[in-house]
Amino acid sequence: MAGRCAAATALARAGSADRIVPREPDGRPRFPRGFAGSISHTDHLAVAVVVPGAEAVGVDIESETVTARIAAFVLRERERHTLLPPAGEYTARDLFVAKEAAFKALNGIGTLGEFLFWRIELRQSGDVLIASYRDEPVPVWVRSGAELSFAVAIRR
Repeated sequence: MAGRCAAATALARAGSADRIVPREPDGRPRFPRGFAGSISHTDHLAVAVVVPGAEAVGVDIESETVTARIAAFVLRERERHTLLPPAGEYTARDLFVAKEAAFKALNGIGTLGEFLFWRIELRQSGDVLIASYRDEPVPVWVRSGAELSFAVAIRR
């Protein structure tokens, strides 16, 4: 419920007259035509991002620790060696939310086949990550603190 309230607020701020976000049969939120959006929540926080005119948006937040075992499963070896310390600046939780946000932004593409979020590849490009799956790229912005990691992916 908190996610739907966050979505209504985001739609209002984006200029949409329609602020109701029903569920698709598969559970995904259905934003009004012309307003791509995404919802995420933890046990204590809900967020929504709406981008008018975008093709798709993905947002994810996470407050739980991503263990080394989960990181080994979700992250490719190259990602662990280039994006995690000491070579990179991201935590495993940051990269986890980046892949989840990218998954949401890419999930609407009908030609991806059996699409699993951990199969997304991440690489650094300046101050943004580029997530790709089967040559479909999407930029992902990640911000984090001690208690929370936040990622947004926008497909134009």
